[in-house]
Amino acid sequence: MNKKLEPLFTPWKIGNVEIKNRFVLTSMGGTNLFGWMEINHFDKEGANFIMNVAKNNCGLVLPGCQPVYNPMFGQWLYKKDSMFRDLAAWMPEFHKTGAKLFIQLTAGFGRSFTISPMMEKLYTSPVLRVLSKPFMDLDKITATASPTPNRWSDKVPSRALTVEEIHEYVEAFAKTAKKLQEAGVDGVEVHAVHEGYLLDQFTLGYVNSRTDEYGGSFENRYRFAVEIVQAIKKACGKDFPVSLRYSVISKTKGFRQGALPDEEYNEVGRNLEESERAAKYLQDAGYDMLNCDNGTYDAWYWAHPPIYMPDNCNLADVEHIRKFVDIPVVCAGKLEPEAAAESVAAGKIDGAGFARRFLADTEWITKLIENKDEDIRPCILCHNGCFNMCHYEGVPNDQSLHDSLHLARCAVNAETMQTDRHFIKQTSSSKKVIIIGGGIGGMEAARVLKLRGHEPVIYEKSDKLGGTFIPASAESYKGKLRDLLAWYRRQMDEMNIEIHLNEKVNNLSKFNGQEVIIATGSKARVLKSIPGYEKMTEACEFLNGKEVGQRVAVVGGGLTGCEIAYELCLAGKDVTIVEMKNDLVAQTGVCLANSSYLREYFALHKVPVYLNTTLKEVKDASIICKNAGGEIEIPCDSVISSAGYIPTPLAQESGKVHLVGDCREIGNLRSVIWRAYEVAMNI
Repeated sequence: MNKKLEPLFTPWKIGNVEIKNRFVLTSMGGTNLFGWMEINHFDKEGANFIMNVAKNNCGLVLPGCQPVYNPMFGQWLYKKDSMFRDLAAWMPEFHKTGAKLFIQLTAGFGRSFTISPMMEKLYTSPVLRVLSKPFMDLDKITATASPTPNRWSDKVPSRALTVEEIHEYVEAFAKTAKKLQEAGVDGVEVHAVHEGYLLDQFTLGYVNSRTDEYGGSFENRYRFAVEIVQAIKKACGKDFPVSLRYSVISKTKGFRQGALPDEEYNEVGRNLEESERAAKYLQDAGYDMLNCDNGTYDAWYWAHPPIYMPDNCNLADVEHIRKFVDIPVVCAGKLEPEAAAESVAAGKIDGAGFARRFLADTEWITKLIENKDEDIRPCILCHNGCFNMCHYEGVPNDQSLHDSLHLARCAVNAETMQTDRHFIKQTSSSKKVIIIGGGIGGMEAARVLKLRGHEPVIYEKSDKLGGTFIPASAESYKGKLRDLLAWYRRQMDEMNIEIHLNEKVNNLSKFNGQEVIIATGSKARVLKSIPGYEKMTEACEFLNGKEVGQRVAVVGGGLTGCEIAYELCLAGKDVTIVEMKNDLVAQTGVCLANSSYLREYFALHKVPVYLNTTLKEVKDASIICKNAGGEIEIPCDSVISSAGYIPTPLAQESGKVHLVGDCREIGNLRSVIWRAYEVAMNI
């Protein structure tokens, strides 16, 4: 093991509970032990994930947050005894791992509750609102401190919780915590004065305008959180640990407006000065640990950092707040293990929080211990599988219902939280399987086939494996993607998979009768109807190294175009973005944490963005565009086209010919990897 990481393998205490090391799995929606957005029950899939994390040397494990009042079907968590009995029966096996388990309990989401188009219809129709109330009472589950706009939708505003409702929540926390204590759980975590969830909304001045005992003064705004810990301690005893999920700074400029790293702004939420006072106040109220990061749903990229955010983005603020309390403090948020170890060794933090890394590879801590760092499948911070809740102009959460109900899966690991449908089953009849195309889809198919006992053979037309993922991972900030590419190439080597490079296959005739997987990808859409189109540089050409001038127009403002524009800005170029839709990144599957960062970055840095605008002509030193205001001429030295891609299958799908990746349907890394896994499993 790397000696620099040794501080992370030292014990520590939360109250009287000793934790064997400093690694903490922080909660993610979907990894719940009592179900997620469904009728509460002991969730075997969640328990399987949690157990695997514990068996692989995590010290403190926190499953996904459990609402004490279930948004679906209106259940109070403490009223269902059967699942607590199931938990009690499971806990002895969990404790054999040496890990400790804290269950995270939440009062709910308030104005941050994710609204879908279906929910808008339920709420705005008086008849549907009444009919849907027994299984989804939007009026109750979106209620907050004061009447305010929902984060996702203007059609479902949030009302103020009544004092009676607040007291009901406080009682529910205490009763649920007691049942968890009786089931053998080591502690609970209150979620949260954090991320702009309901309890946090009471503490934040821009949300809370109440004039009763839960609004106005500092003490009143934090009263809800204080009453919860006091009620839990009264029910469970002072020695039962209660952690608090806590955002040090809100990093928020206003409703739906975050503050980017190093931005000068006026904080409307909790600033550092208030946080210094609040941390001590919450400790004195009875909390035994602060599990910290930054942000709100209005500044979601702090609590769910995309790849554009700096590494260790919350660490300095968490280290600062540690000076004001005597209880242990955990830091989370794009945290790198070496930086965490250094901070622990210096006594600046007590625990290191990680989340999405466990979705990509539950064994990553074990692999660190065994000096197998290269075998760790990396998280690429994409949110495609775990939190792909996306939002753009005129559309609330544009996410499939299946995805809404099944969070905490992983784009790069098809098995995560899906072991009922994605699992390795040995073949009873080994076959040679031809794979045409050595990109991520081809390599994933080969990996799964080999694990099952087949003999995959890859034919790749270029001199290296990776396909379009090579340019897709080329930007300066995409080191995690390059790590994933290196991981796949290493898997091919370690598994001794037969690979033919520089060998282009033009037809399938020589493979007649064999199983064939085609993973030939796609080709760029060329805007041939545009005069001067030949003067443009295609996105992949740029990413593969083609030089551009100082003034660059990027045509196409989807994720690819915006990421290219971001890279150009980082390189000091003068960038203009032209997009035909009414919003940047107006596409399904791109998490709001990712897209809002890009939108707000371009706004902060005054990057010209032309929406609802179409390209008409490319000239030598400018482009001509058209929108509702008429024609616009935009001076530029270079034009990058990011107009999308067209599938290029070598052959059509048939009995023994299977298509994976973009040659079948243009998607994202998740759709490529999951489809490749499923095809390989069915051969």
